[in-house]
Amino acid sequence: MCHPATIGQATLAPDGTVILDLRAQGSGALGDAQFRYPPGHPEREGVLRHLGGLAPGEVKPVPPWEFGRTFNPP
Repeated sequence: MCHPATIGQATLAPDGTVILDLRAQGSGALGDAQFRYPPGHPEREGVLRHLGGLAPGEVKPVPPWEFGRTFNPP
């Protein structure tokens, strides 16, 4: 199965919130979603590890998750 190189973009807001703007498409389906992980959120550190870190104001591509091998998004 072919996976996209990126599923969206991530930004770190000035207040420390990790913001993921994601897109899913395939098999005739299409959807956009935004996930927010403020400081203290139990999944925030896993998201940052998946991204390889993120500096305030930085925008990075979000690689797809490998379910069962790394962090599983909500």
